[in-house]
Amino acid sequence: MIVALIDSGLGMLPTALWLRTKRPELNLMLALDPDGAPWGPKPEQWVIDRVLETAQCCLDRGAEVIVLPCNTASVTALEHVRELVGPGVPVIGTVPAIKPAAAACDSVAIWATAATTSSRYQADLIERFGNGSSVVSIACHGLAEAIDRGEREAATAAIASAAARTPDDVGAVVLGCTHYPLVADEIAASLPAGVHLFDSAEAVAAQTIRRIDALGEAGDARGALHARTGSVEVYLSGRPGSLPESARAFPVGRLLTAGASQPS
Repeated sequence: MIVALIDSGLGMLPTALWLRTKRPELNLMLALDPDGAPWGPKPEQWVIDRVLETAQCCLDRGAEVIVLPCNTASVTALEHVRELVGPGVPVIGTVPAIKPAAAACDSVAIWATAATTSSRYQADLIERFGNGSSVVSIACHGLAEAIDRGEREAATAAIASAAARTPDDVGAVVLGCTHYPLVADEIAASLPAGVHLFDSAEAVAAQTIRRIDALGEAGDARGALHARTGSVEVYLSGRPGSLPESARAFPVGRLLTAGASQPS
């Protein structure tokens, strides 16, 4: 079973780690887009076209499941990808974990990119899933970009800025960009003790596995396949490649780099 994860940068890595942890036998296809990154500030139709092009490349290379572990791609192109692939290929998107955070805490902060923070999409999610909680949005300027570059000092500065603008009384912080779990420990350390972090990576991985099991074939073969670890293939803007050196700044990046096949 080949599972393709599509994102402009390293935001796919937390979901890939959960998939590797829960189902090590799955073959992972990591499709990054360094030529077009970041996607957030790009026009909507540009993002749709880019994601569809990437999805088609993944299908052509044998992908049987497509995951969009990226808020921008999910908001903009999820339904277009589902239309492209048809009902036979599961497509799983990402939604910031506002609902579980608001269910657990009366005061919530959403850390996200500037584009997501100002979007109608996030406002709608807060309206739908805020559950009466006090919800504040915090734009984390430059954090996703620093993570993509593997620049830990720049990431630390961006985290400190966001923490300084986060109310002291929040009970939960939603990591509203899929990059942010890569520095979750540092984010937690910047916040008052007892603040809970919520992100969507584990939930996206779990939904992916449910969809795979619903296909039937994976569930039947799972016991036999658990003895081996699946492959990791990397594509950079459609070209066979390797995870960028910046991925090695994070434990999951080092893990997946070690397991990735090298381009011929």
